[in-house]
Amino acid sequence: MADVEISGTALRAGVWHGRAVRADGAEAPVPAVSAWHLERQLEGVTVAPAGDRPGTWEVAVPIPAEILSDGVQTVLIRDDASGEVVESIILVAGAPLAADLRAEIALLRAELDMLKRAFRRHCVETG
Repeated sequence: MADVEISGTALRAGVWHGRAVRADGAEAPVPAVSAWHLERQLEGVTVAPAGDRPGTWEVAVPIPAEILSDGVQTVLIRDDASGEVVESIILVAGAPLAADLRAEIALLRAELDMLKRAFRRHCVETG
């Protein structure tokens, strides 16, 4: 089991921000975490105490421009003590995505039209 839980809070100016909380209490040392993309460790990950609550830390993961490309990219954040993945950052970009979204919206519109017709027919038959 991982010693730390991390949840994302924002992605701003190419840096992912999250909040880490240690499972073993507020007096625990600063958690050691690392970020990985395609089995390559990313540089510049920082963990700093959060000023508002003891036992919590702010995590910052700079997202390198070279990992941004068409499709879906995943960055894994691991607890170095246990080696477990404690959070993932999903990055979706590019032209293929736009085509996928347009196709999905068209399918949803078609299904909505079918439901509207069925509902109207039901109203006419029961009214």
